[in-house]
Amino acid sequence: MKTKKLLICSVLLGALALSGCGGQQTADDPGAEAGGEKPAILVVSFGTSYNDSRDKTIGAVENAISDAYPDYDVRRAFTSQIIIDKLKERDGLEIDNVEEAFDRLAADGVKDVVVQPTHVMSGFEYDDLAAAADSYKDSFDTIVMGKPLLSSDKDYSAVADALTAETSQYNSDGTAIVFMGHGTEHEANEAYTKLQQEFTGKGQSNYFIGTVESTPTLEDTIAAVKAGGYKKVVLEPLMVVAGDHANNDMAGDEDGSWKTEFEKAGFDVECVLSGMGEFPEIQTIYVNHVADAIAASGK
Repeated sequence: MKTKKLLICSVLLGALALSGCGGQQTADDPGAEAGGEKPAILVVSFGTSYNDSRDKTIGAVENAISDAYPDYDVRRAFTSQIIIDKLKERDGLEIDNVEEAFDRLAADGVKDVVVQPTHVMSGFEYDDLAAAADSYKDSFDTIVMGKPLLSSDKDYSAVADALTAETSQYNSDGTAIVFMGHGTEHEANEAYTKLQQEFTGKGQSNYFIGTVESTPTLEDTIAAVKAGGYKKVVLEPLMVVAGDHANNDMAGDEDGSWKTEFEKAGFDVECVLSGMGEFPEIQTIYVNHVADAIAASGK
């Protein structure tokens, strides 16, 4: 199979076609060192078919990591094969899944690999990624995992501060700012409760968190906002990417979306379609997690 170029970007404008995706390089790129001596950072995301959001979120995180670690080859992988297949068929974009990315790194002669997920928490997908990385430990001298966004107490505080700062323009009397998370049956779902407590502890009592697929549910969240006596609700995704969940489950006009359900409950609703990956403060957390992983590798 022919070597695929690993610098993957959405087709936007000509000058942007090969930029904004984390500075990825392959062995046949002029900037890559011969023999694969250059260590690599593999940035792993679930992925999204929303091209604009992908560039502003996943691409921005990759770029921040690339800027912080110019001596590393920063590469991309997605975990969703459905999204990978859709992008290939629809846009002609070829993005590696995790196993393909590891195989390519090994074939290129890379010896040291940092795997940095853009996951929000250490749920099922993070566990699967860690298991995949472990299965390739004999293919590299070192392979280490970076932490997801919400890992330490410091992370929770930094994320709460970042989201508060990014939503400050909406933070007014009578307005509830509601973040929609994905939710999971994994025990890591407790991260939403912990982040909610972080907001409350910082005096942001008008900030609420709900989930699409677990708890707190949409019904729980509407009840909490009602109890606070708020008149307006600003909805924003608690997700790195503003993709399908944000555009449809949150901001969609169809019956059952968070927007329509809050409107039915009597609230004035405004939707903000910004993924957390757009925010520099969030990007910095991922950069710091890469630093921790490099330190743990001893390199």
